[in-house]
Amino acid sequence: MSRPVTVVTGGSRGIGAATCLRLAADGHDVVVGYVRDAEAAGTVADGVRDAGARAVTVAVDTVDEAGVERLFDTAERELGPVTGLVNNAGVTGMLGRLVDADTADLRRVVDVNLLGVLLCARRAAQSMVPRGSGAIVNVSSAAATLGSPDEYVHYAATKAAVDALTVGLAKELGPDGVRVNAVAPGTVETDIHAAMGDPGRPWRLAPATPLRRPGRVEEIAAAVAWLMSPEASYTTGAVLRVAGGR
Repeated sequence: MSRPVTVVTGGSRGIGAATCLRLAADGHDVVVGYVRDAEAAGTVADGVRDAGARAVTVAVDTVDEAGVERLFDTAERELGPVTGLVNNAGVTGMLGRLVDADTADLRRVVDVNLLGVLLCARRAAQSMVPRGSGAIVNVSSAAATLGSPDEYVHYAATKAAVDALTVGLAKELGPDGVRVNAVAPGTVETDIHAAMGDPGRPWRLAPATPLRRPGRVEEIAAAVAWLMSPEASYTTGAVLRVAGGR
């Protein structure tokens, strides 16, 4: 029986990297999509191989349609038919109120977090529908329902759109045998907080979380892996919240 082949966007760091390693441990061959850091992507790919799986790295900006085509074409040429997609690539922009946000930053957040997810999901569906099987997991956020006032309402809005996409596409592709779900993490310890200008944010917000701590990337990866697995074969259209109670 052939091994599953899963594309993970934003796979060079954080939740994406942990997901690549978890999927490899679960028997997936993995395509590590990344934007800039080829060295980090290579390290993740080495970890995938150490787990006994095949790996390939592909530089891709998911807002570029041609880049998305190249991502999937490379996956299919190097590893075989793509059976799964983890739509993880995302950006927050800088923390702050919407009234102070730069328009270019707003466009980039919408492009990566929504258009990029749409382009990757469409390309995955084009491969999966003719075969009558496949699984897509979109990485959303608890921000989609919390709104994230005074921090990044623009980011929260894009993640709410991802939730709507997940529900709608699950209904659209269900008759074709393709499952579509999402994982909605809460605050997780990754370097994304430093990138947005607040490296101490995970522990600063911990008191507002019922479990009193930020999440770990491995905990989010475990949820993604379950949704990708045969154990979730009757699960589609779900948004699985992994947010410590928030």
